[in-house]
Formats: sequence, structure tokens, C-alpha cells
Amino acid sequence: MNVILVPGFNPGPYTGAGNNTYLLPGREPALIDAATGDARHVAALERALGSSRLAWVLVTHAHVDHAAGCAGLAERWPAAEFVKIPWPEQDASYPVGWRAVRDGEYVAAGASRLRVVHTPRHAPHHACLFDEAEGVLFCGDLLVQGGTVVIPAGLGGSLADYLASLRRVLELQPARVLPAHGPEIEDVAALVQHYVDHRRRREEQVVAALRDGSATHEEITGRIYDGLPASLRWPATETVRAHLVKLRDEGRAREADGRWFLV
Repeated sequence: MNVILVPGFNPGPYTGAGNNTYLLPGREPALIDAATGDARHVAALERALGSSRLAWVLVTHAHVDHAAGCAGLAERWPAAEFVKIPWPEQDASYPVGWRAVRDGEYVAAGASRLRVVHTPRHAPHHACLFDEAEGVLFCGDLLVQGGTVVIPAGLGGSLADYLASLRRVLELQPARVLPAHGPEIEDVAALVQHYVDHRRRREEQVVAALRDGSATHEEITGRIYDGLPASLRWPATETVRAHLVKLRDEGRAREADGRWFLV
């Protein structure tokens, strides 16, 4: 499988060195994820395409760093089609016509085709794209080497669903995993196990904080993430909220007037 990495040119505290977008050249040139619309991204994609025209833009989910670039891509390649699992309230933020796909559907990509694999809940509609013939998985924000993934409870994130998505990816047994951030993932099983262990330890910390009297998600965040830079406070708080919701759904915690208690 011929895969060309086209960087998004959008480094930042949440994106690391910036987004990875992937061009699959061939009969129907396809780009996986659209980045943010930086002119350097469009220029790099033009160079990678050469004389070919972009046919498809396959978006893993509608977070800004993956979808905001759609407008610029549509302006440069007006015949390109934009494809994703629907998230209507977010999809409307981007001025393109979306072709909706669902879990298990196949989409054209370069000289091959990719299976849509619904993997919530970093976002409710998050999808990976899997080349079954060669075992190549484009995993979006599901996995990132050297870090963990934010589960934003206030934006539709669900820790229980996210852990189920990790198990689903393991069952695919991909030979190669290409993420939207960071380097290629060489040992997906080891990384998934690291994530599961990390979430279990974080849950133990949340339970301990509740047991010791911390009651709001802000208080619990302050206890667990002591000394955290202000720029990372939001994702930490959202992750704590996701753990609290998971405990509630399991019948292990309850909320009353914004305060949380063990059951």
C-alpha cells in the first residue's frame, strides 16, 4: 500500500507536532483527515498529488484539527467528496457536503478500499479506516504513541465506549497502525495494554479522591493532577468527568447538585 504522509502544520499543546494526514494515491486519490486549513498543508498535498486530482477526503471525526481543513480542500479540489460517519451538530460547522457512511461500509481509497470501523468515544462518531488486504489501520485519535487520548465527557466522550473500541481494534490484528498524531505505532497490543492499565490506575485515583472527601470534578482534578499547567487543565478535567460517568453507569458512584459520592 502506497501511503504518503502529509503533515498538517498545526503544532500545539493538544496536537503535539501537528496532525498527520495520509494521501493514498492511485485510481481514486484519497486523503485521510483534512487538518486545519493551513496553506502549507494544501501546498504539500498538491506536490504529493502531482498531476492527479483529489477524489476523496475521508475524515475520522469532526474535531477541528481533523476537519477544519475541508473548506480549503473543497476550494482547491471542488470535485472531491467528503466522507465520514455523521455527527450532525458538529458536521454543520464545516461548509462542505458530507457523504455519510456507517460501520462496516467500504470506501474507495487510492488503489484499494478501506472498511469503516466505528470506534467511539473520543468522539461519538469516531472511525478508524482499515485496509483488510494489507492489514493497515488508520486509527485517527484512537491511539497515539507516547501519550494518552483525551476522553472529553462534556463533548460526548465515553470512557466505557472508548475501552470497548480499543478491544475492537485489537481483534482486527492490524499489521500496521498509522495515527493522526505522532509516529507509526509498532506494537498496538502493548500500547492498548498500557492504556488499559493507565485508565485502571486513574480510576483508582478518582475513587480514592472520592473516599477522602473530594466531591466535584474540579476538586478531584486538582488532587490527582497537582501542579498541572493551566493549558492542560481542561483535558484533565474532562478525563476525570469521564471516569466519574463510568463509575456512575456501573452503579459505583452518584451525583447530586454537581457533587459526586461513592455508592
